Amino acid sequence: MYNHHHLHRKRAIGTLAVVAILALARPAAAQVDLGLSPMKIEFPGVAGKSYSGSVSLANSGTVKSRVRVELVDFYVDENTTPQFVANVPAEAEYSCRSWLSANPMELEVEPKSQIPVRYTVRVPASATERGYHCALGFRTIPQAGELSGTAMRTAVRLITVFYPTVGKPSIKGVIKELKLEQVAGVSGPVWRAVVIMENSGLILYRPVGELEVVDATGKVVEAQKLSSFPVLPMRLQRFLLPLKSSLTPGSYTLKARIEVGSEIQEASVAVSAAAPIADAQPIPAPD
Repeated sequence: MYNHHHLHRKRAIGTLAVVAILALARPAAAQVDLGLSPMKIEFPGVAGKSYSGSVSLANSGTVKSRVRVELVDFYVDENTTPQFVANVPAEAEYSCRSWLSANPMELEVEPKSQIPVRYTVRVPASATERGYHCALGFRTIPQAGELSGTAMRTAVRLITVFYPTVGKPSIKGVIKELKLEQVAGVSGPVWRAVVIMENSGLILYRPVGELEVVDATGKVVEAQKLSSFPVLPMRLQRFLLPLKSSLTPGSYTLKARIEVGSEIQEASVAVSAAAPIADAQPIPAPD
């Protein structure tokens, strides 16, 4: 059984930038060192209007980098990892990818320099009230002649995320479920707590809070902070909290206190920690 208690307070929730960097290999000598700013662009959109600006791509490395710009959708997967792909049909109602354009779409950045990349977001007249999301991806590609050699190279992908909001949709989020899961660790089975947040609204929110594991005597065995990843509109989002403590078999209570928008929510649930099982699911490796 869940017990919910809601406390209201007026405090804006900040948002965090989303960055995706994919390192495939490291070169023997020259070092790729790219930076992108800003990594998040959030603004109120008006149907039928356009919004323009620029992001800055900087090369602090010692070699020239060739970069291709991509217009992408994104979502957050079950492991709370942002996934950036060319097209996600499930995100169509909330995607601003088709509104987005950039110039140039391919560029070379000399060492110790930076280049502005212009963007425009054209909000269609038919856009309805809700939050939207999409991204610009900046991926390094080989220079002419690089593929013919045997030297290893570093591939880097940087992301700027866009969050236009049309109208003033309200945040609608709740703690949907708390549970305990046993998974395979490096030296044997370990435990993790799982917080499932529901978003039944038309705009994303970023929950902030803490979960406690309390034993049968009322002692707090461990407390874990909830990472502030976005819960996108109209979905359930799992937040995984690996526990450092070795739970002995027995009864425990999971207690969560999480801020959603301007509201504090509290929930608790009784759980059981069983004896270790040999075939526990392995912990997913980070992307």
